[in-house]
Amino acid sequence: MHAGELPSSFARIQRALAARPAALAERDEPYHEAAVALVLKPGDAPDDLELLLIRRATREGDPWSGQIGLPGGRHERGDASLEHTALRETMEELGLDLRVHGAVLGSLDELRPRTPVLPPIIVRPFVCALRELPSLVPSDEVAEYRWVRVAALFHKDARVRASVRVRDFQMQVEAYQLDDFTVWGMTERILATFAEVWA
Repeated sequence: MHAGELPSSFARIQRALAARPAALAERDEPYHEAAVALVLKPGDAPDDLELLLIRRATREGDPWSGQIGLPGGRHERGDASLEHTALRETMEELGLDLRVHGAVLGSLDELRPRTPVLPPIIVRPFVCALRELPSLVPSDEVAEYRWVRVAALFHKDARVRASVRVRDFQMQVEAYQLDDFTVWGMTERILATFAEVWA
């Protein structure tokens, strides 16, 4: 998909990403690398976009177990780049081949949480546009997926202070709330950065 073929909403986001080079995280040891995909598709109205969110399956030992997030995962030795990681993981988790059905518009700032409750990881988010939507086939890593309107996600009423339970702790966090989807943590931070690009 070339820039000239993109719908105006995608082309605008692509220009905004190109004008705002992604900030890279410090790579002091120890760390692992990972990547996620913000997958966008056209909505029902002109310039209306929808974003793909997933609820991760409940899995023993997964620090993001059961949380709302974006398709993605750890960089593996065979991955040519972090972009390749995001595309591979999206294919593995949802059966969605972004190389065939879409394009990468650019990347957002890397995140590197430094907290003892999370592994030492650097996450690079990639913004992707779908030109066609095949049937999605979730893997056992994905409990459910949902398309949400970007305008609804970034509406002021969706921005909340939420109470979440992690392991045996109750915490108050900044979040986006859409029905029963509470988006917090790294995904909330990624979306807050994307909101600046989308605005």
